[in-house]
Amino acid sequence: MLFLKQKIVWGQFSLQSLYDIYSQFLSYFPDRLHPWISLALAVLLVVGVYKVLRRQLVYLILLVVLLPASVPILKSVWQQVMEIIKFLLTRR
Repeated sequence: MLFLKQKIVWGQFSLQSLYDIYSQFLSYFPDRLHPWISLALAVLLVVGVYKVLRRQLVYLILLVVLLPASVPILKSVWQQVMEIIKFLLTRR
């Protein structure tokens, strides 16, 4: 299985391990399909985030209004999602 080769230590997760898993996943496909696979995964990620936000928008607004400390956390999460999308779209 693809995840058996990866060792993730609790509390030390980084995006590099995600990139390594993704590169290993892409290695199963021909090089000419890599852009299409990356684009499909980026679209699926955006659709998934949209579906979650659509259902939970009221709770997200309450979270931002009631907990001002959550704003930097949400910005960090959003930056990581954008970094993953950029990585998927710029992958050749």
